[in-house]
Amino acid sequence: MPESFFVLFKENLELATDEVVAIAKMYDRFSKVKIISNLVIIQSKTNWSEISNRASFVKISGQILRKMSGLFLDESNFEILKNAKTFVCRIINLSSNQFNVPELENSMGDMISKFSHAKVKMENPDITVYLIFTNKENFFGFSKMTKQRVRPKKTKTYPNELDWKLTRAMINLIGLKPGETVCDPFCGTGTTLLEAESMGIHAIGMDFDEKMFNIAKENLKENKFKSEIFNTDFKEMLKIPEKYDGIVTDLPYGLNSKTSEKPEEILKRFISVLPKRKKIAIMYKKELGDNLKLKGLKKYQIYRHKSLTRTILIK
Repeated sequence: MPESFFVLFKENLELATDEVVAIAKMYDRFSKVKIISNLVIIQSKTNWSEISNRASFVKISGQILRKMSGLFLDESNFEILKNAKTFVCRIINLSSNQFNVPELENSMGDMISKFSHAKVKMENPDITVYLIFTNKENFFGFSKMTKQRVRPKKTKTYPNELDWKLTRAMINLIGLKPGETVCDPFCGTGTTLLEAESMGIHAIGMDFDEKMFNIAKENLKENKFKSEIFNTDFKEMLKIPEKYDGIVTDLPYGLNSKTSEKPEEILKRFISVLPKRKKIAIMYKKELGDNLKLKGLKKYQIYRHKSLTRTILIK
């Protein structure tokens, strides 16, 4: 079975790792996973690009051809370049060893040129060939040029709105599949709705603040997305539980919230009415959850600045 590799950004590494694994398991529950620092290797029938395209925190990804004990390559290793016109070589050093990376990349490029008619191209080549070094194992792999993911557009934003990468990660962590539906009962400017629709997931949004409701509507219209959206409070979700498969939301917590109710009271009421048997990912100010002693399957702490740490709770 093919093996894929994913080099992750080190910020929020635990969340990033769990996100990639969750995506792989969503597509293929029999996927096998190996983790070496910020390198995740997944053995699965799912192509690496499908997983990478959904993930938020993947820096580099591709397919592994084989493990290596050293730089021993022969013509059979370069079947991947058979129909390629251009290529580039890249070294990923995740080990504690020091390498002259430019020299090693040039040497590998010269070696490949002896077996292939492809030409070196530094920008946007057909194939990128990788040597990945770790303290445990070394790997030889490649990736093909893919279309860059088109980001949803926002005509209007708002201070402290939900970060799109964290939103996407929350959707992935609860394993929502294309064709399923997510509900965001505090949808704000519509970040969850936009990310969900860009992933082929239907969305339902609610916000009691008319200004936020109108901004979200405008952002959906800009992208020609069809999410349902209501100018109402979160209790509306209790009336339509059959319409959605999961809940992803960021609870109001600061001075920008228009409600007169205290954030901890909103969180307490919201948690008390969460529907059973739904996939749930919520974000809130860490202190609020600590005071309420909230429990779930997993928690992630997202540091913002010295006076604000956010918690993502997966239930």
